[in-house]
Amino acid sequence: MPHIRPQILVDTGLLLSDLGILDAQNAEICGVAIKTIRRWRRLYQRQGRMRGQAANYAPCPRCGDGVLDRAAYAELLGWYLGDGHIAWSGARRIPLLAIFNDAKYADLNAHLIHLMAAVKPGGSPHQRRMPGAIATACGWKHWPCLFPQHGPGRKHKRAIVLAPWQQQIVEQHPGRFLRGLFHSDGCRITNWTTRPVRGGVKRYEYPRYFFSNASADIRGLCCWALGLLDIAHTHPSERTISVARKEAVAVLDVHVGPKS
Repeated sequence: MPHIRPQILVDTGLLLSDLGILDAQNAEICGVAIKTIRRWRRLYQRQGRMRGQAANYAPCPRCGDGVLDRAAYAELLGWYLGDGHIAWSGARRIPLLAIFNDAKYADLNAHLIHLMAAVKPGGSPHQRRMPGAIATACGWKHWPCLFPQHGPGRKHKRAIVLAPWQQQIVEQHPGRFLRGLFHSDGCRITNWTTRPVRGGVKRYEYPRYFFSNASADIRGLCCWALGLLDIAHTHPSERTISVARKEAVAVLDVHVGPKS
């Protein structure tokens, strides 16, 4: 007998339950009866049953025979290093990868859904609104295999070193890796300056990229990837990387571009 409720709705209900949302409010958000939320929690959280969806058990590209979309992974890795984390969700203890992004960037938040689904084929990423932000999340027991940088505490307080296989992927797709980094912890702005000219003062405007992160290791990975594309960059402050030369900005515009 086919399931009536779409899987993404069930995943959303379970995530809200994991976050401590009461059944009545959860039911209102999901548009179902309270008893439906309680049934989902009983079957899929406490009893840990499958819902006839093998996609939740997609084979791992690292410890199994799964196929990894390497370009999508390179970008998702950049997002993870910037604004992502892995948490063990609910009684089922399934690793949940969550990426946080400003709610005003609608196109990027929609893109994150497709990005996660590309790395976990058949997955059902879901989103929840937080104050000023959107959290894009997807559960999969193999996220720790793909992100061995996961560990206790904040990233800037522990070593962040890519595994050799991750280095190879970034070397193949440095632009996608930089896109994830700059769209999570960077920005593209328009700077301006003035110069005296005959008859007065002329204003000049020029685009510039900034990347800022508290982790020296992550900043080092950003500089390494910029170097792979021969993109000149400077360090205007301890935690900030700047790309301002016209030709360097042009290259980043091809691979990254403004946030939207």
